[in-house]
Amino acid sequence: MKYRSTMGNAPEVSLEEAVVKGLAPDRGLYMPERISELPKEFFDRLPSMTLPEMAFEVAYALFGEDVDADSLRELTLDAMNFPIPLVKVKDKVYSLELFHGPTLAFKDVGARFMARLLGYFNRDNKDRIVNVLVATSGDTGSAVANGFLGVDGVRVFVLYPKGKVSPIQEVQFATLGQNIVALEIDGTFDDCQALVKRAFLDDELAGKMMLTSANSINVARFLPQMFYYFYAWAQLASLGADMDEVVICVPSGNFGNITAGLIAKRMGLPIKRFIAANNANDIFYEYLQTGEYNPRPSVQTIANAMDVGDPSNFVRVLDLYGRDHDAIAAEISGCTYSDCQIEATVKKALEKTGYQLDPHGAVAYRALEENLKSGEIGIFLETAHPAKFKATVEGITGKEIEIPERLAAFMRGKKQSVALPADFEAFKSYLLSR
Repeated sequence: MKYRSTMGNAPEVSLEEAVVKGLAPDRGLYMPERISELPKEFFDRLPSMTLPEMAFEVAYALFGEDVDADSLRELTLDAMNFPIPLVKVKDKVYSLELFHGPTLAFKDVGARFMARLLGYFNRDNKDRIVNVLVATSGDTGSAVANGFLGVDGVRVFVLYPKGKVSPIQEVQFATLGQNIVALEIDGTFDDCQALVKRAFLDDELAGKMMLTSANSINVARFLPQMFYYFYAWAQLASLGADMDEVVICVPSGNFGNITAGLIAKRMGLPIKRFIAANNANDIFYEYLQTGEYNPRPSVQTIANAMDVGDPSNFVRVLDLYGRDHDAIAAEISGCTYSDCQIEATVKKALEKTGYQLDPHGAVAYRALEENLKSGEIGIFLETAHPAKFKATVEGITGKEIEIPERLAAFMRGKKQSVALPADFEAFKSYLLSR
C-alpha cells in the first residue's frame, strides 16, 4: 500500500518510507492511500478473539501488503503483550484502561508496535542508524523511550518542556541512558514539536542524519492505536450491550488517538459517534463551534499530556472528511473543561463510584456524564495510571495512591537530561554533534 501526504504536494511512498521519514517533504502527514472495510465475519468473531489475535488481523488489513504475515504476527503479538480491560464505572459508562503496559500509559500500544516495525524494516541495514525525534507533553516520551530502549540501529531523542511534565513522567525517559537521550527544552510542548518538525525539513540535517519521528505524526505510531477501539467494542459486545448506541469519548491533545478511532470506524467498527474532550486548550472545540481553526500557544493544565495549542493530527481529521466542517461536526462533538472542573470530577467520581480517575480520564468521563443521550452506552479512554500524577491526584482526593513497582523502579534512576533553549540552531547544533 502507498502512503500519501495530507498536503498533496509530495510523491506517494511505501510504508517503509513513511515510517522512516515520519513527515512528508511538503510538511504534510502521511495517510494510507485507501481505508478498506473489514468483512462482516470479522466483527462476528471479534467478541471471542483475544487482544493479540484481534490486533494481528487489524494490523494485517493495514500492513499486510508490506510485511509478511509471519513477521507481522510475531511483532504484533510481542507488542500487545499486556491487558486492556474494559471496566464498568457506573450504569452505561465504561472505562477502557489503557495503562497496563510497561510505562502505564496508552502510548505503549503505538510506541511498542512502531519500535518493532522499524526494527523489521531495519533488519537488513545493520549499519544504518535511524535517529528518532519525539516531542512529548508527558506520556509519549516514556512510551517511545521504553519501546525503543536497546533496539539496534536506533537512537531516540526525547524533547520535553522544562517543568511541564510530572516528575514521574520525566524519570520514565530521562533516566534510561543507552540509546535514549532526553532533551529538556526551555519552552512549551508546542516549541518541542516545532523543533522536531523543522528538523525534518532541514537539508543539512537530512544530509548527515537519518531522521524519523515517533510522535503520532508517524503512521506507525498512531495507526496501531485503533487496536484498542476494536477491542473495547468486542468486550462490550460480549456483555450483550446494544452495539448500535456506542459512544466513545477521547481525552484529546495532539489528536492522534481520536484519529485512530475515526479510521477504525471507516474500517467498519460500528461506533455511533465520538466525543473529543479538551482541557483548557480548546482549539478543536472552538473549531467545531465556529468552523475556524485558530492555533495558539498552549496553556499549562493538570491534564498536561493534552496541553497542545496546535494539534498536529488535526490535518488528518480534515483529510478524512474532505475538509468538510459539517461532516466532522456530525460525527465528533467536543467539550472543554477547566482545571477546577477536572479536579471536581476526579473527586466526585471517587466518592460516588469508587473509581480513581487520572486528570486526563477525568476530562473524558465528565464529557460522557454531560453528553450521553438516552439509550447510549459510553466508553471513555483512561489513558494513564493515576499514580503518574500522584501529587496532583492525592491533592484533589486526600487519599494516597500506591505507586506500582514499575513506576517506583524508574524513580530510583538518575536523571540524565540535556538542557537546551527553545532555539532551532541550538537544537540542530546538538544533533550534529552526536
